[in-house]
Amino acid sequence: MRAVFGIVFALGLGLASYAVYMVKGYFDQQEAVLAAERAAAANRLPTVEVVGVKNPLPYGTVITREDLKPIQYTEAFLPEGTFPDLEALFPEGEDVPRLVLRPMEPNEPILAAKITAPGGDAGISTRLGAGMRAFAISVNATSGVSGFLRPGDRVDVYWTGSVSVGGNSREVTKLIETGLELVGVDQTADQGRSEAMVARTVTVQASPQQVAKLAQAQSTGTLALSLVGLRDDSVAGAVEVDQRSLLGIVEEEKEEPQIIAAPAPAPEVCTVRTRRGAEVVEIAIPCTN
Repeated sequence: MRAVFGIVFALGLGLASYAVYMVKGYFDQQEAVLAAERAAAANRLPTVEVVGVKNPLPYGTVITREDLKPIQYTEAFLPEGTFPDLEALFPEGEDVPRLVLRPMEPNEPILAAKITAPGGDAGISTRLGAGMRAFAISVNATSGVSGFLRPGDRVDVYWTGSVSVGGNSREVTKLIETGLELVGVDQTADQGRSEAMVARTVTVQASPQQVAKLAQAQSTGTLALSLVGLRDDSVAGAVEVDQRSLLGIVEEEKEEPQIIAAPAPAPEVCTVRTRRGAEVVEIAIPCTN
């Protein structure tokens, strides 16, 4: 009986020890998890709450409360122009609307640079830089790059017209402006437009001097646009082509007529005759008029 009691006691003691070991392992595991969470929290950057976008907002959309939601943004990388709440976004109340100038996607923070001022519109004037002007250029499918131009693209402008030099007229195509930004195509300034459309006019952003040059060029010839690549930062040099250079015709040099000088007149000699005995002798004397 005592042997059975001893076996049971030893078995119980073993089970109790195993249970203590398992409980200790569980607590150690939980302590490791808590330590990892504390370390992660210590390394986590602080965030702030700003007004973000809930639904896609294309160009020209009137911003409403239903399009917005609060989002968390890392404070150290917070872009300039965010809004902490709706009161900051609509300082004059939601009855004074703000419009989208650049398309925005869900979970993107609302930025002041991408929307109009309270009560403002999304017209081309909001896209012009300081000292710049908008100028419209008439185009067609050929001169307008087959309708693939969109607001925000950059173009080179070529002029084709007649030039008179020395009384001779010749047709010339010349690059007159490079890298002009398009701020409108027909009646839209939406940078998010993706479909191709053959436009009748495009509007470029240019300085007053460039506007004068473009107006003169458009009134004296025809203009054609060439689309500049998105990542192309090069500046095109002087380009001018006429029909002769296009066909590789080299003008022959005209020979200058040779002028033959007239022979110099022989010097005038004046003489006087005198007789010396039987001979008649001529003696040179100075000529007098």
